[in-house]
Amino acid sequence: MPSASAPTETPGASTDLLPVPDYVAALEDKLALYLEPAQVALVRRAFRVADAAHAGQTRKSGEPYITHPVAVAGILADLRMDAEALCAAILHDALEDTALPRETIEAEFGAAVGELVDGVTKLDKLKFRDRQEAAAESFRKMLMAMARDLRVILIKLSDRLHNMRTLDSMAVEARRRIARETLEIYAPIAQRLGMNRVRSELQDLGFRALYPYRYAVIAKRIRAQPVMRREAMTKIEAQLAQQLTDEGLPHRLVGRVKAPWSIYTKMRQENKSFAQVMDVIGFRVVVQTVPQCYHALGAAHALYKPLDGRFRDFIAIPKANGYQSLHTVLFGPYGAPIEVQVRTEEMDLIAERGIAAHWAYKDGSEGPNSAQSRAHAWVTGLIEAQQAAGSSLEFLDNVRVDLFPDEVYLFSPRGDIFALPRNSTALDFAYAVHTDVGNHAVAARIDRKLAPLRSAMVSGQTIEIITAPSAAPQPGWLEFVASSKARTAIRAQLKQLEHEDAVELGHRMLDRALEALDQSFDRVPPARIEQFLAEQRYERIEALLADIALGNRVPAQVAQALSEDGRSDPGHAPREKILITGRERAVVSFAACCRPIPGDEIMGYHSAGKGVVVHRLECPNIVEFRKSPERWVAIDWDREVQGDYRVNLRIEVLNKPGVLAQVAAAVADSESNIDSVEYLDRDVNASVMEFGIEVKGRRHLADVIRRIRRLRVVSGVQRL
Repeated sequence: MPSASAPTETPGASTDLLPVPDYVAALEDKLALYLEPAQVALVRRAFRVADAAHAGQTRKSGEPYITHPVAVAGILADLRMDAEALCAAILHDALEDTALPRETIEAEFGAAVGELVDGVTKLDKLKFRDRQEAAAESFRKMLMAMARDLRVILIKLSDRLHNMRTLDSMAVEARRRIARETLEIYAPIAQRLGMNRVRSELQDLGFRALYPYRYAVIAKRIRAQPVMRREAMTKIEAQLAQQLTDEGLPHRLVGRVKAPWSIYTKMRQENKSFAQVMDVIGFRVVVQTVPQCYHALGAAHALYKPLDGRFRDFIAIPKANGYQSLHTVLFGPYGAPIEVQVRTEEMDLIAERGIAAHWAYKDGSEGPNSAQSRAHAWVTGLIEAQQAAGSSLEFLDNVRVDLFPDEVYLFSPRGDIFALPRNSTALDFAYAVHTDVGNHAVAARIDRKLAPLRSAMVSGQTIEIITAPSAAPQPGWLEFVASSKARTAIRAQLKQLEHEDAVELGHRMLDRALEALDQSFDRVPPARIEQFLAEQRYERIEALLADIALGNRVPAQVAQALSEDGRSDPGHAPREKILITGRERAVVSFAACCRPIPGDEIMGYHSAGKGVVVHRLECPNIVEFRKSPERWVAIDWDREVQGDYRVNLRIEVLNKPGVLAQVAAAVADSESNIDSVEYLDRDVNASVMEFGIEVKGRRHLADVIRRIRRLRVVSGVQRL
């Protein structure tokens, strides 16, 4: 670990010899156990600077505000963090809550400390519409700082932990909001980084603040464990220790006590009673080497029979956060299952402290499979996700999906291991392999058997993804993917496809508008185009064309601005209509008031933000649209039209049993899908129903109507 020695001359050096409060002295006693004296002096000087900056400020509890950052540094000292992280912890609220500038911090303690302090500083809430958006953007900013230095999140977690320990002084609503955020974001982050000790305390404190009555009931039940249970645990522990000793295994055996939050979540998720959850005895066996882990597992299985299917080897296949251990469940002598975890001392340290277990400054300095390297890989993945996310709130939702590492472990045909969230599908696996593989996926082979992309995965399966160059993401994919990487990549690709559609349609619309002026886009001088783009603040011509398609710019007005003389010829109309194929669904929509389908005579209305809305010429709303002729778009159907189009039918039938089934069968026989059915009127003899169906065009619709009219129970069919 590099040494951070104190500068020879600093503004605060003369105050370093003054006495410090007891809580600072206690912190220095902790630091003296592992830091050099010069580094302890540097931390003391950080206290002097922060104490002066926070002078006169108090917490809700009435204590001097400086007690909070010092307590945060104390939590980091328990994790044996370096002097720079400790100085940043003591100064972490200075930029946000005092007049102390970042330049002063960097001059006193170096650029690294200034970067850390800035990384945990929240953004100004006045920049955002509400607290939720401000919190999301502050989290996004913190993530960017994490990518540069993982110590940012360690400081933030320690800050949150001390705030949770002192939450009682806050108002009820504030307590609930902070507790919910802790349970949804910060505790899962601690777990994702392997910091189980911090995670456990955050969860229990959050549970107590969010559901105080539930917490109190469960905590009381835990304290009041029956004497028989305590005796059973003691006997099993003695038998297990004797078995390990007989095998010649030096070990440390620890009985595991369940926390209120873990009991509560297990009761909810598995629909179990308190007695069922507590009727599980847990032990942790800590040995010296990996071979001893498997030896100890064999000894435990020799003592009690293992339950089938309850063994997990997280040593051979570590969890995404670097956690390693052997898990097994044994059938105990008293009828209660016995959960046993076996790990080495190093694995136990990493399980408790995660990335803080062996601190290193450079990425990957502890090896490619270390907890810190895995954390960097995770943060890098989040950075890619946030670049594709449309907003901070969308990004935060994606992170929430990725924060709960209840994983399945899958294999590629080459034997590579992929860890994915629970409920992941073959499509999630495709995106885990590579974004391009996901974007062009069409099917999968699961254990060599062909399967659809929405198939759910089970640990141990081997997955092969089948791709096609012409394949592209579909909006429906978002309904069944489970990983944030897949969700973000699909949304980004859909937005890109929408943009491409908009640019293409906008180009055609501008061409038609220029034709009305006896001009063409190719004949407009490039200098005139560049001038117009600069005047309207467009960086690229594609942005202008997309805006035209989306209705934010009227093509006739843009054409006049680009034409040589800027004057239109009222008697001149575009020579050709814009032909639509049905593939332009991102920028062309079909009006619900008249439900146009291929074969209908149509017109387009240019609506701001919606693009071109297609109406039938016989639509009753056309009269209103005539008031804005500049927004009319001359359109027609292309020779080859794709897709299914919604149309509504009014069907009058006799009121007899089985009528609905007969009509539905007729629609199905004509290869049309039924979207909706609604009874409009019903009496003793007859009923009127409205069917929403999908057709390819007018010929298809005519076939559907003919089949329905042949039914004896049908007295009339009308298109709405």
